[in-house]
Amino acid sequence: MIALTKLRGGSLGARVMRSSLLTVGGFGFSQMVRLASNLILTRLLFPEAFGLMALVMVFLMGLHQFSDVGVVPAIMQSKRGDDREFLETAWTMQVVRGFGLWVVACGLAWPASQFFDAPELAQMLPVAALTLVIDGFRPTKMVTANRHLMLERVTLLDLFTQVSGIVVAILLAWWWGSVWALVASAIIGSCVQLYVNNRFLPGARDHLRWDRSAANELIHFGKWVFLATVCGFLYNQADKILMGKFLPLDVFGVYNIGFFWASFPMMLGYMVTQKILIPIYREAPPRASAANFAKLRKMRVIVTSMLMVFVGIFSVLGVWLVGMLYDDRYAAAGAVAVVLACAQMPVLIVMTYDQAALAAGDSRRFFYLALARAVLIWIGLIVGVWEHGLLGALIGMGLAYLAAYPAVVWLARRMGAWDAVHDAGFALVALCLTSIALWVNWGAITALAAM
Repeated sequence: MIALTKLRGGSLGARVMRSSLLTVGGFGFSQMVRLASNLILTRLLFPEAFGLMALVMVFLMGLHQFSDVGVVPAIMQSKRGDDREFLETAWTMQVVRGFGLWVVACGLAWPASQFFDAPELAQMLPVAALTLVIDGFRPTKMVTANRHLMLERVTLLDLFTQVSGIVVAILLAWWWGSVWALVASAIIGSCVQLYVNNRFLPGARDHLRWDRSAANELIHFGKWVFLATVCGFLYNQADKILMGKFLPLDVFGVYNIGFFWASFPMMLGYMVTQKILIPIYREAPPRASAANFAKLRKMRVIVTSMLMVFVGIFSVLGVWLVGMLYDDRYAAAGAVAVVLACAQMPVLIVMTYDQAALAAGDSRRFFYLALARAVLIWIGLIVGVWEHGLLGALIGMGLAYLAAYPAVVWLARRMGAWDAVHDAGFALVALCLTSIALWVNWGAITALAAM
């Protein structure tokens, strides 16, 4: 009864608890659906199909992030985040950007197919890029609900959208037996998301509008976010770009299955930090009082503990899980999942610091952190894949994550958010989990050296 009482009401604590439960619950359900679809699709399609679709997604994410002016975090942190003139100016910028991205994608299609020696990309990229146009029309009331930590209906609509896209992907893969099933399902999923959020979320519909003062605020905040998202793309997609270039397409497809498993904790962490932490930091900045810092410490310990449980499961049991669920074509993906899970532990420990700068409106320092991470991950991956192929690339990623820690501490201290006790305690947990994972899966990991 006490727990239920705490979940009710409009206080920050109640909204945080409700939003956290919805985010974690929705994530858990979506990952079960995602896993089921992955198992079905790996039997209907071939490893090269997953490699091709990964390359398509690299380009779409790159276009998205290379043109991101920070509309979503700007709405979430701005004092004008509920003003219709501000919201509709942001929506107008988003719509124009979507059409521009599709034109750029069409222009890049042929050069991309030549660079990756994958002729199919010349046709796939322009079609898949239609999702960028559709996503440009997403209603701002999706962000408004997130801003006020009212995620109940948003979470349900997200789950419905995901299930719809997966059902379409499976049916089309069964019918066509082609990678085009994945492209078509992505377009249909974007259409479903646009319709259901416009139809079922409360709030006014967006219209084209241009308010000069709103545009100036969005551009001023967004110029550093733009640079940060460019670095974020180079950081998050470096593995796909370099491995897609230097590894055979079937090996790259196996890597992406392993990444699918290892990415569970990272995806959950990003969802929690992006949907919940900016409103928390905005309403209870840690520098303002010792009480705020204590509340954030409690929240940080809960989030990091949850993420470490997930990553511990995948790091120790990754080889067994993949071997049980997939056929021999994907056997090496289990070892990939184990090494990636171990490599990502340093990121999960400090994940709750990143959004403090955006919540304070300091997008410039957020960019500096993103730049440091991008440079380090590229160095680690290039040296690793050049010297030792797939296994070397995975090790290089892990070393890059570790090397970025001082930059994270610098940002967290500037915002008054750094918690050395938290970091040291979970670093010991990560060391123990990594040691157990390597001991249990050593044979499968060393076999990656031959790929």
